[in-house]
Amino acid sequence: MKKNKIKTERRNKIRRRIRSTIRGTAERPRLCIFKSNKHVYLQLINDLENRTILSVSTKTADLVQDLKDKSTVEAASVVGKALAETAKDQGYTKVVFDRSGYKYHGIVKAAADGAREGGLEL
Repeated sequence: MKKNKIKTERRNKIRRRIRSTIRGTAERPRLCIFKSNKHVYLQLINDLENRTILSVSTKTADLVQDLKDKSTVEAASVVGKALAETAKDQGYTKVVFDRSGYKYHGIVKAAADGAREGGLEL
């Protein structure tokens, strides 16, 4: 249990350091990622208004059938593409990527690449 607490505290420290330098605005919102053991969640956030603009996850009803037999990395890519398509429909083309203290590989990298493939500029 102590090891998990240390890892969580370390990630939270990194997360605070990252969030002190990047801000999401109305023109360029922050693309934030959260990953649990089973699911991946992506949000577009306007930090100036403290408002979540858009949210997509592996639990989203439209994506559940598409993700049925995919690995978590493949699912993260699909979720990134879905978020990018919805964001483009709402008029957002540029975002600031917030990796939330996670290392940039695996699920995090797949989600970012999926968003790029969907048409967002990170």
